[in-house]
Amino acid sequence: MMLKTLPRSKTPTGTAYLDRGHGGEVTVLIHGVGMRIEAWEPQIDFIARHHRAIAVDLPGHGDSPPLDGSPGLVEFVAWFNHFLDEMNLDSVNVVGHSMGALIASGIVAAAPEKVRRVALLNGVYRRTQAASEAVQKRAGEIGSGRFDPFLPLKRWFGADETQGKAYQTVHDLLAVVDPAGYAAAYRAFAEGDRIYADCWPDVLCPALFLTGSEDHNSTAVMAKAMAAAAPKGKAVIVSGHRHMVNLTAPEEVNQALTHWLASN
Repeated sequence: MMLKTLPRSKTPTGTAYLDRGHGGEVTVLIHGVGMRIEAWEPQIDFIARHHRAIAVDLPGHGDSPPLDGSPGLVEFVAWFNHFLDEMNLDSVNVVGHSMGALIASGIVAAAPEKVRRVALLNGVYRRTQAASEAVQKRAGEIGSGRFDPFLPLKRWFGADETQGKAYQTVHDLLAVVDPAGYAAAYRAFAEGDRIYADCWPDVLCPALFLTGSEDHNSTAVMAKAMAAAAPKGKAVIVSGHRHMVNLTAPEEVNQALTHWLASN
């Protein structure tokens, strides 16, 4: 394993983040469960060319300390809200992937004055009963400590992608994840898809909902439903890609983010 790590700073309460680029608007990137800042590298490099890009490690991931107790999605959203305050940030663009997408939906619902634009990549929305039971079963396995950390790779990548850079990056990130931090975030992810689901009709800022056509958990149907509910919503479906679309199709994702960053 040769994981390339990126330099981090820390807030007064210990949240780890990367801050790159100067001038322009601020775009904050929130990764998914089991990942860390490095999962955003193609987007950090791209956004930082013209804007200020900030990527943050979720609690219990990377170099960020865990949250106390048994946090749910509401506590993760409160953590992110506090992070924005610690960084003296307001009116930011927020991009979230997977669990990060749930946090992004939470912050735009709870503190809309702080969000200029919101983008959900591979976000979940109102899972079916069967999907909810499956993800909660997985949360229980992770919480028990007896689980295969690499099992998601089979869902996130096609057989023809296992030798690629994106696959290796994600494999290496899963290999170093903290089990307790992983379990806490996954539990919140499994239980949180309906908490802020009703927010979208009231979200007045530009809202991008992007996923891969082959992502069978964060589906194209979900992305289109959220986009239809948001007054300024737009769905982008990247054909032939799965859950880690920002790494497997970075050019297409960055193009979609470019149009989103230019929208009003």
